[in-house]
Amino acid sequence: MKVIGAGFGRTGTWSLKVALEMLGFGPCYHMTEVFAHPGHADFWVSAWRGEPADWEGVLGDYEATVDWPACNFYEELMEQNPGSKVLLSVRDPESWYESTRTTVYELSKLLDSSTMARLIFGLSSLLVFGGFAGGRSSLVNDIIWRGTFHGHFEDKTYAIEVYNQHNDEVKRRVPPERLLVYEVKEGWEPLCEFLGVPEPDEPFPRLNDAAQMRRGIKVVRVLAATLPVALLVLLSALVVLLWPSASSPLNSRPVRRLRSLGRGVRRWASAGRRPLWPELCLPTTRARTSRSARRRGRRATPRGTHRPGG
Repeated sequence: MKVIGAGFGRTGTWSLKVALEMLGFGPCYHMTEVFAHPGHADFWVSAWRGEPADWEGVLGDYEATVDWPACNFYEELMEQNPGSKVLLSVRDPESWYESTRTTVYELSKLLDSSTMARLIFGLSSLLVFGGFAGGRSSLVNDIIWRGTFHGHFEDKTYAIEVYNQHNDEVKRRVPPERLLVYEVKEGWEPLCEFLGVPEPDEPFPRLNDAAQMRRGIKVVRVLAATLPVALLVLLSALVVLLWPSASSPLNSRPVRRLRSLGRGVRRWASAGRRPLWPELCLPTTRARTSRSARRRGRRATPRGTHRPGG
């Protein structure tokens, strides 16, 4: 690994990921890699708890890291990669807090509170990143909201204090010759000079705008609220179709036979070890012949007379 990102999320880390990959430092590990590889979440949580971590097994194919959760482990990554450089991405603390509160934190709360939202988010991540990230995971809470901000992220003053303390610690612990404190609005020049590579002709990437992310969260919220209602309407329609009234055109012999089969399955299931086939099989030729004979007998009986035993 050549570049270690020590800056918190929402400091331009997605733009920085793309920029590093454009400069040849790819692939770059970002939180989105956890979406693409949901199994990585357990690795990061175990590492946060101080358990043995297979750094090479998870990060061996990456040349750079940015964003959460890797930024919380910049010291461990420096030990694993002694020749690497450290990139501390920063921004104005006030704007960082508002961006984080209205995007990442808001999304975390929504996913924690709604199974449908997790399902929608998981399907979205499957389409975009190739991995289903809709299951419950303690990564974000354990490492970020509880682990880093100690459950007080909604306290703006406290959260900004933690943010500033983290940045100060990085500046204090990383040797100056290995560290670049960087804002993405500075563009290519300081980044390329620090990494010793030429500036590309392409403009510096500007991605993951907070307003765009907030729109995405709104879509997930709306879908999570409306899909259950749509499913309930669909279920109601199915009930009407499967249990029609006596006057319904669907109350035909095939439909009655299907319902009879269903009742047979239920009786078999509730009867323990009774064989299934007799309950499921359609009327045999012998039984149909017998019923036909009885019907012919009834038609042959003159009106007003009684059959023996009647």
